[in-house]
Amino acid sequence: MNIWMIAGLVLTIAMILGLSIYSGKSFKAGANKNGSAITAGIIMGTLVGGSSTVGTAQLAYNYGMSAWWFTLGGGIACLVLALVYVKPFRNSHCATLVQMIGHEYGSAAGLSASILNSVGTFINIISQLIAATAVITVLFPNLSMVVELLIAAAFMVLYVVFGGAKGAGMVGVLKLVLLYFAMIGCGIIVLMLTGGVGGFVDMVKGIDNPEGVHFFSLVARGAGKDIGACLSLIFGVLTTQTYAQAVISCKSDACARKGAIISAFLIPPIGIGGILVGLYMRATHPGIIAKTALTSFVMEQMPPVLAGIVMGTLFVAVVGTGAGLALGISFIVNKDIIKKFTHKLDDNPRMEAVVGKIITAAVLLLGCCLSTGSLGDTILQFAFMSMGLRGAVVLVPMCCALWLPGKIPHKFAMCSIIVAPVLVLIFGVLNVLPFDSLFIGIAVSVVIMAVGYAVGRRRPLAAN
Repeated sequence: MNIWMIAGLVLTIAMILGLSIYSGKSFKAGANKNGSAITAGIIMGTLVGGSSTVGTAQLAYNYGMSAWWFTLGGGIACLVLALVYVKPFRNSHCATLVQMIGHEYGSAAGLSASILNSVGTFINIISQLIAATAVITVLFPNLSMVVELLIAAAFMVLYVVFGGAKGAGMVGVLKLVLLYFAMIGCGIIVLMLTGGVGGFVDMVKGIDNPEGVHFFSLVARGAGKDIGACLSLIFGVLTTQTYAQAVISCKSDACARKGAIISAFLIPPIGIGGILVGLYMRATHPGIIAKTALTSFVMEQMPPVLAGIVMGTLFVAVVGTGAGLALGISFIVNKDIIKKFTHKLDDNPRMEAVVGKIITAAVLLLGCCLSTGSLGDTILQFAFMSMGLRGAVVLVPMCCALWLPGKIPHKFAMCSIIVAPVLVLIFGVLNVLPFDSLFIGIAVSVVIMAVGYAVGRRRPLAAN
């Protein structure tokens, strides 16, 4: 670290946090009138973070092109969101995805979905905290893991407290501009260092590879695992409150659809830069800790001021994603859980906001406690598991609530909401399947709801 690198780092963080504070104070009124740019900013500000940058470079270091599935799958998910789900979400007139389930299948199903969906989102917060330590470790190598986690969590809390959802949207736009500069810039530097595309390909072919990994294959970890990871991303995005909230709070269907489409086309290219960096560092620095591949490259290969700006951007990208996810959990807990037990906050929006911020801080503190030790080994593993878990909980019951209202008895939806994610977790932890455990969860959920549909056609749902 030198004075120029510190200057670039401080300037970037101050600029983004300053915009967050300004936007949070200036746009509290009219929070339900977001335009397409703000909608895209909210989506990308949360989806493009540590997993899309630090985590992608980490996975590329080990498996090459298969690391692209997070940003590629994220882009596909946003396209599906735009073309299929925007109108049904907005026509449901529900504030949360879980409310859609609760409205159709009863309060017990809604509460179960709230808790399990929040657990899935929480797992992804852990991946963001771990990614943040990858940045802090390179900048301040003498800090302990606990201190690094607390610093990351503190910035996430500040991001939420001062900015809120609207602030996340405006900052998301700025953050994406800076991330494009950072990640595409890193990719260009790699190609310059290796003598162009041909030189890069030759370098990758020369990597010591005793495991026989096909670095240029999108399914280097196996088709079942990598395609499953892509589906986890798609299902996870479609069933995460933050992204649904972005389109629900937009001022019109057309604006919401445009915002999601913008996100769909802008997210995938960011992963390419991380892949180039990960493979370059595997070839030139085979002994480093994989999660530091991107941050180490930036520190070594970029001019000090630019390195500081990029490191600041990566840190805020991780902070923004973690904060956005924590904000989504807080919103769900406030709207779907607390209001089931008390109505004291119904006419007191100021107190509701305070409670929401306390929940956010508590979630992040718990994330810090669970992010130490061996959990820090891989970032994208947690991100993919999180997305798959959320998809298993919400996707099929939500789709049935939107397109098959009044057709399925409540008890079948309840069974699906509980059994599917439990199977995803069990088989995901055991890691005994040749494919992603998400397939088991979704398949079981479809079967349960299909049986429910068949039963519901034979007898009136009122009897259930």
